[in-house]
Amino acid sequence: MFVQEEKIFAGKVLRLHVCASDGAEWLEEATEDTSVEKLKERCLKHCAHGSLEDPKSVTHHKLIHAASERVLSDTKTLLEENVQDEDVLLLIKKRAPAPLPKMADVSAEEKKKQAQRAPDRDAILRATANLPSCDMDRAVVQTSARDFQTELRKILVSLIEVAQKLLALNPDAVELFKKANAMLDEDEDGRVDEAALRQLTEMGFPESRAVKALRLNHMSVPQAMEWLIEHAEDPTIDTPLPGPALQGEAGAEAAPAAAAGTSAEGEEDRDELTEIFKKIRRKREFRADARAVVSLMEMGFDEKEVIDALRVNSNQQNAACEWLLGDRRPSPEELDKGIDPDSPLFQAILDNPVVQLGLTNPKILLAFEDMLESPLNSTQWMNDPETGPVMLQISRIFQTLNRT
Repeated sequence: MFVQEEKIFAGKVLRLHVCASDGAEWLEEATEDTSVEKLKERCLKHCAHGSLEDPKSVTHHKLIHAASERVLSDTKTLLEENVQDEDVLLLIKKRAPAPLPKMADVSAEEKKKQAQRAPDRDAILRATANLPSCDMDRAVVQTSARDFQTELRKILVSLIEVAQKLLALNPDAVELFKKANAMLDEDEDGRVDEAALRQLTEMGFPESRAVKALRLNHMSVPQAMEWLIEHAEDPTIDTPLPGPALQGEAGAEAAPAAAAGTSAEGEEDRDELTEIFKKIRRKREFRADARAVVSLMEMGFDEKEVIDALRVNSNQQNAACEWLLGDRRPSPEELDKGIDPDSPLFQAILDNPVVQLGLTNPKILLAFEDMLESPLNSTQWMNDPETGPVMLQISRIFQTLNRT
């Protein structure tokens, strides 16, 4: 009897349970040294009833060891893959790879990407090749394009000094400054925010006290409320603020000095003029927002730094915080510095007839002082019939020189 050699040396026969993706199950026998690829061919023939319709079908399927969830390698034997008797194998069709895009689709997609892509350096150079060259440093461009609001403070500081000197040369200088002082008091007396006053009175505060608190705290409701609570037991809380009565007394005291013509009386007039002007400046003195000071100090900043930051940024807490965390420009010292008197801008402003005439008006001086303290009030003064034309000329001159 003849026995095949491979039967003699065949390995252990394994009985394997095979499950196909369509739900079919059967028992497949194979020796340990059978390759996974051979086993897969036999399983596919079982599914195809003894014939393979597609020769690529073997590569499109895979055998998975159910217990370990491993994909069996086609080049290894069952022994190498550690397949045991009675194991369950899954015959699964491989997922087909995504079809390659057609050339037309690739071209359209590429064109879309090119359209959305920012131009590169070469494209920019090609597009600007015919433009005239201009060797200008970026820093110089940024410096020359100055912001009007930034420069306005310097302009105002210098114009206030000029206005003070011009008004001091007037024979009626004392009366003019008294007029400015009176206008300042009228401005403070009459500028009561009705909505803010209503908020405080609805909280139960007397109207007279609420008005006083608002005037002392620049119409800030939170600060006024804190002031009312802190001074609730103060015996002088109902004492009215200094007003026209004191100005009348100052005017009565100054009358003899204004009427006298001797040099001694002239000295007294100049002293009184200085005192009145100082009084005007004191009324426009900066007062930091108490809440903003506390909030910024809680972040770890020193009190002096916080007050400087709020002064530079007109009591705006967020801007002050950015100033403290940034390069701290402009510095507090720069706020009191005027514009260069020899600069073309300042000379052009002083040569303007409307500005020249306005500098002799005490109300213009008052407006400049107010805008120094509250830059947001610039719009209000631009709409004023007396101060508006002066501010408009300053703005036009600045914009004209800034463009050139």
